[in-house]
Amino acid sequence: MLDGFLALYIFMLAAFTGYEIIARVPVILHTPLMSGSNFIHGIVLVGAMIALGHARTPFEMGIGFVGVLLGAGNAAGGYVVTERMLEMFKSSKPGKGNGEAK
Repeated sequence: MLDGFLALYIFMLAAFTGYEIIARVPVILHTPLMSGSNFIHGIVLVGAMIALGHARTPFEMGIGFVGVLLGAGNAAGGYVVTERMLEMFKSSKPGKGNGEAK
């Protein structure tokens, strides 16, 4: 019982700390942080695949499959959002620094 409360305490502390850190990030750093978080989502996906590989019961396999599915969607969605954010910084005028011919 004590282990459950300790895990809950650590989770709540990590969530609060993460929120406070992210809330204080300047706007100019959000795009680089998104790229870093996409890397972390990839690691989460690999962990979910490893957990699914060690699953023995159908319940464990179902939970593992959902974890892999959500992790893959999260990683792919992060890259899509980052790409859209980077598109906002590109020049809309032809031939003005975006590599197009004049």
